[in-house]
Amino acid sequence: QVQLVESGGGLVQPGGSLRLSCAASTSIFRINNMGWYRQVQGQRRVLVATITSSGSTNYADSVKGRFTISRDNAENTVYLQMNSLKPEDTAVYYCYAVEYSTTYWGKGTLVTVSA
Repeated sequence: QVQLVESGGGLVQPGGSLRLSCAASTSIFRINNMGWYRQVQGQRRVLVATITSSGSTNYADSVKGRFTISRDNAENTVYLQMNSLKPEDTAVYYCYAVEYSTTYWGKGTLVTVSA
């Protein structure tokens, strides 16, 4: 079983940056599929970015060129660097990991982009 804990959310002005962290309770070395979703209240959860064990990444069109996902296997942590933030990036951001066909979720961290 994998427990995930997100951190790094908060209030930031438009154009600002934040870095989210997702710390796993176990080694992520062999976890091939990890990433981030976000959810606006009342709407469905949508994919933001994914990263494989080999470092291949994928991004939603809405965040390409602004967000960067990375992973540190030694620290069992996945990161999401968010730059040039926009009000429409406001959401709860959830980290996930897929291990042996089971998807694990963190509890989320709130990002608010507002002047």
